[in-house]
Amino acid sequence: MNKTLKAIKNKLTKVKTWCLKVALLAFQFSFLLIVLYRVVPVPITPFHIIRVFEQIGSSDEVRLKKSWRGINDIGDKIILAAVTSEDPKFFQHYGFDFEQIQKAIERSINGGKKLRGASTISQQTAKNLFFTPKRSWIRKGLEFYVTICLEVLWTKKRIIEVYLNIIEMGNGIYGAEAAAEFYFNKSSDKLTKGEAAMIVACFPNPRRWRPDKPTRYIVRKQAIITRFMNKIGGLPWKQ
Repeated sequence: MNKTLKAIKNKLTKVKTWCLKVALLAFQFSFLLIVLYRVVPVPITPFHIIRVFEQIGSSDEVRLKKSWRGINDIGDKIILAAVTSEDPKFFQHYGFDFEQIQKAIERSINGGKKLRGASTISQQTAKNLFFTPKRSWIRKGLEFYVTICLEVLWTKKRIIEVYLNIIEMGNGIYGAEAAAEFYFNKSSDKLTKGEAAMIVACFPNPRRWRPDKPTRYIVRKQAIITRFMNKIGGLPWKQ
């Protein structure tokens, strides 16, 4: 009996040691990628790969359109539209908008609905960069760690640059440049204010809504984004 318990204990110890080694290796690898992506364009993300496999397993066309574009070439309009719609305090906070988080919690408690929303652009960048669409508290914890790393090691300019190059903007469409070319047949820096706002208005569910075929809801949302874009102010790196 003692030998059996001792054997089980040894196996558990080995499993624990192995898990710690894997966790440490994953931490080191993710940190290395974060440092690397501070200057190097992101070639592909786990999210992109999962979407491709989803397309293969369905009747959808297998498509992966993306075209990296530097922040100075993306165009100010799509940047301001994204900040206006997704995270108006992006240039002021340090990765987390605690005021919005509190409001989201209060809405969840009062409305009896699942907690959602309040994600900043920094958090969304962390999620899109390393994680799958599957939600879990573990992913949230890891997302918190990556968000802090991005805020400490990257600049706001780099965070929004990566965000606008990897975010899903349609079924198999990723990034502002690919979206501008696919929906409006032009480069992202040539988008009008209305076109940029229309693309951003579809962000919550870009596979359901299309900026070139907007619903009434998307048109209303576009109008609101366009109206408030000027109130965000200029881009900090251009002032």
